[in-house]
Formats: sequence, C-alpha cells, structure tokens
Amino acid sequence: MNTVICRTIAQVRDELSALRSRGSVGLVPTMGNLHDGHAQLIARSCEDNAVTIVSVFVNPLQFGPNEDFASYPRTLDADLALMRAHEVDLVFAPTDEEMYPLGREGSTRVCVPEISSVLCGAHRPGHFDGVTTVVLKLLNVAAPTRAYFGEKDYQQLTLIRKMVSDLDVAVEIVGVPTVRAADGLALSSRNQYLSETQRRTAPILAKTLRALTQQLAAGNRDFPRLIREAQSSLDAAGFHTDYVAIHHPLTLAPSTMNDRTFVVLAAARLGTARLIDNMQVST
Repeated sequence: MNTVICRTIAQVRDELSALRSRGSVGLVPTMGNLHDGHAQLIARSCEDNAVTIVSVFVNPLQFGPNEDFASYPRTLDADLALMRAHEVDLVFAPTDEEMYPLGREGSTRVCVPEISSVLCGAHRPGHFDGVTTVVLKLLNVAAPTRAYFGEKDYQQLTLIRKMVSDLDVAVEIVGVPTVRAADGLALSSRNQYLSETQRRTAPILAKTLRALTQQLAAGNRDFPRLIREAQSSLDAAGFHTDYVAIHHPLTLAPSTMNDRTFVVLAAARLGTARLIDNMQVST
C-alpha cells in the first residue's frame, strides 16, 4: 500500500476528497518519534475506519521558553516505516510556516478555561492553549469522523473532549488506553531522556499511583494524606514531584467524599525527563 506524504493543508484536503468515498476517516495527531503507544492509536484508527491519516508535527505553541522544543526528537524516516507497516493512507507532516503562516505570536489561540490552568497547566503555562489550538486546526484540516488520543495524557484528552463539545465540532474523540512497558512505565517519547539508572527508577511512578488507587478502592478518603504520602514516596526515590492529585475522571474537579470514581494523576521530573501518568479506579 502506498502511504501518501502531504506537506501542505491543500494537499491533505485534495487527497482526502478522493478517499472519503471509501467511508469513515480517522485522524491520529502526533509529534512524531513514534513508539508502541502511537502504534496502538494507529492500529485502532485503521480498525475503526476506512481511511487513516496521521499528523507528524512538533507543535511550537505547546512548548514553553525553557522546554525541549529544539531538542525534541524528530525521526520522520523511522515514523514513516512504522506507518507504512500499519498501512496508513496519509501522513501530514507540515512545516511551522504551513501551520502558522502569521507566526506563533500572530496566530489565534484556542483556550479551554479552568481545566487548562490546573495540574500540568499550572506547571506549564500556555501549554494547553497550544495543544487545543493545533488540535482544532488539524480537525479543521482533515475533518475526520474520529480522532484518537492516548489516555496517558489524561488532562489533554479531557480538554480536547470539552473543546470539541463546546465548539460543536463534528468528530468523535476516542481515548485509547495507556501502553506500558513490562515494568509498568507508561510509554512516552521523552522516556529516551532517561539514563539507565533513571530508567530503572522510573517505574516507581506507576507503582506509587497503583498503591494510591488501592487505598481509594479500600475506602480511604483522606485525600490530603494520600497525596502527601505519594509525593514523599516519589521524592524519596529521586523524583522532583510537580504534583500528585485525585480528581473526578470526567470533570477533573478535585475529588469529594461522595465520589465513587476517581482518576489519580501525577507529574514528576527525573533528570531532564518530565514523566506523567494516571490511573482510574471505581469503588
């Protein structure tokens, strides 16, 4: 199967106009440097839809001034090999200028209020405005039936669902479960920033969240103490913890004593890598 590589918005629209007669279109937005987690998103889209398009774009709007935009791994040749193996129909790999012809500062931004400023948003100001802006642009470019996002980026997934609902975008947002290494570490392109020693430490993040969910399942509702103990465990292991939080899985509001479902989220730095993870539990 021939995977068509598109560099411009006009080319994407032209190619898709000829393919839509096959049936539904699935979009998988990525920043490239694809791993098995991305492969699961692509496989799900290919299973669900007649046509799959994958975007590969390291979006400058979602990086802060001291973050890793310049060093973020760009591996398009390897990414294309993975996508061809999955028989992806189209790849959209635009330049910054194609996506933001007026430049970063001159472009309209999309903001989802409140939940974009908590958790990761509190530690990465403006990050989620960059995410929602580029995702809305990609949805407008491809006009897919469905778009696929990993549950590892839980806050991002929640924001995108709210944006699509609030703005009446005609697309189904599909969350795909987190893919983990054998030792439990959630797969991420940034895992390659870990040294060998840090990589052995990294699974403690997932183990800590799992222990917290077990406490919630057992009926423990002392949220402040549970969070303090989890943070202490991470810090003792060598992490620099940004946050551990217990929230409602649909709204991302802080959990209350009356809740029966929870999502436990954390972000912690290990060396130069910022790791995020989450787990859900129902009681």
